Amino acid sequence: MASANPATPAPTRLSPQEIRSIIIGLMLAILLGALDSTIISVALPKMAADLQGINLLAWVMSGYLIAMAVATPIYGKLGDIYGRRSVLSSAIILFLAASVACAMAPTMPVLVAARILQGLGGGGLISVAQATIADVVSPRDRGRYQAYISGAFAVASVSGPVLGGLLTAYLSWRWVFWINLPLGLIALLISRRALAKLQVPQRKRSVDYLGAILLSAGLTAILLAITRAGQQNVPGLDHNSLWMAGLAIVSLAAFGWHALHAAEPIVPLGLFRIRTVTLCCLILFIAFVELVALTVLVPLELQMLTSMGADGAAWRLIPLSLGVPMGAYTSGRLMTHWGTYKGIQLTGTLLTPIAIFLIAFANPTATVIMTILLSLVGFGIGLQLPSSTVAVQNSVPHHHVGVATAASAFCRSLGSAIGIALLTAFLLSWLRTGADGLGNGMSGAEIINTLIGHSHASLQDMDLSGLAPVAQQSFEKVYMLAAALATPSIFLTLLLKNEPLSEKAPEPASKL
Repeated sequence: MASANPATPAPTRLSPQEIRSIIIGLMLAILLGALDSTIISVALPKMAADLQGINLLAWVMSGYLIAMAVATPIYGKLGDIYGRRSVLSSAIILFLAASVACAMAPTMPVLVAARILQGLGGGGLISVAQATIADVVSPRDRGRYQAYISGAFAVASVSGPVLGGLLTAYLSWRWVFWINLPLGLIALLISRRALAKLQVPQRKRSVDYLGAILLSAGLTAILLAITRAGQQNVPGLDHNSLWMAGLAIVSLAAFGWHALHAAEPIVPLGLFRIRTVTLCCLILFIAFVELVALTVLVPLELQMLTSMGADGAAWRLIPLSLGVPMGAYTSGRLMTHWGTYKGIQLTGTLLTPIAIFLIAFANPTATVIMTILLSLVGFGIGLQLPSSTVAVQNSVPHHHVGVATAASAFCRSLGSAIGIALLTAFLLSWLRTGADGLGNGMSGAEIINTLIGHSHASLQDMDLSGLAPVAQQSFEKVYMLAAALATPSIFLTLLLKNEPLSEKAPEPASKL
């Protein structure tokens, strides 16, 4: 593209110090967006009790994930049009305003609405930050910096429950939102200063608002249908969910037709004709199905089958939390050294399903074994994150890097939302089926509420003590399902070309 302003002097390349400053600002933005995906998981019961809204409990998390998923491709396009700096700043401001609304929410409906707004801001934090990396370093060097970003995202995602538990236990659940204010203001100041040299594009392009509406409507409807299915006490989709699924099909079909005919579609479908983009987006989708689902399933299993409370169960996620950034860092360093990514991705996609399968048969109280297995899962997923993102960026023209990166970020968010809904749906179904065998007719949700806070030994009632084996078998099945869902990534990776990463630096960031 042409330079942003004819009156502006020719841009200069960024120095290593300036790049490091940008990375710090972007890592803080990633921290904000990712942290709120999981920080509330431990605080949810207290929120629902205080605001008297048990029936809306799941939507506090699902609303955020759904909004974040539908926002990511839109922010990617806006970043390509208006420049990363202004779009990232707008996303942070929206996120902070919504955080205040969450912290002050007087009722559960208000909290859910504020969380949706917060998700709209969070989607921009992640996608724009990822795309900015591509504006300042070459694809080959990008792996090293992308590893830091992926590590920050993963640490925030997995350590969120621990922080949320501590804030809820010692202050109030409202502090899981108040803490965003100092972090967000620091991220806003640092990122605006660091990105000052990234000038706004000169060639103004129209925003595909109709495409954005159709895409948002379709994705929201399908994610709501899946989320509702996970919350039902009976298997399958109810009448309203079927209507949502129908709306999703119509909206996404209309979006596809519109995208093929629009001059500037919000998501250029031509990107997915590039095999590397399609395969890596699928790999990222599956990786985040596993990552976010495990952050929910592991603490839930520990609270149901052991005497651990929410805080203690959250601490057991630390091996996963550490494994992901270690894998991401290793992936980035190896990409920089080797100049390729396929072997790194293949190692990660092989390691992940094997470790998850072994978790299915591990005793949740076996600390050493669970630590090793969760570390291996985290490391395997970490290997896939920067390698997939850099592969996508390496395979598209630079003027499409923003929207391509946003497409990969969208797939991560979509995987997070669908993973929680799908695996939770199966867990509830298997719990209910097992309870039917005991003749007590309890729903999956009732079994979870009954077992949480009780150790296996403390369940004196025969009917209740019979629920513990049912829960254990249900978790074995859901972990095996998670391992099965992770397996296709192996074959997707094998279909990738082992393309060399370009050593050519991108056009100066201010030209983008």
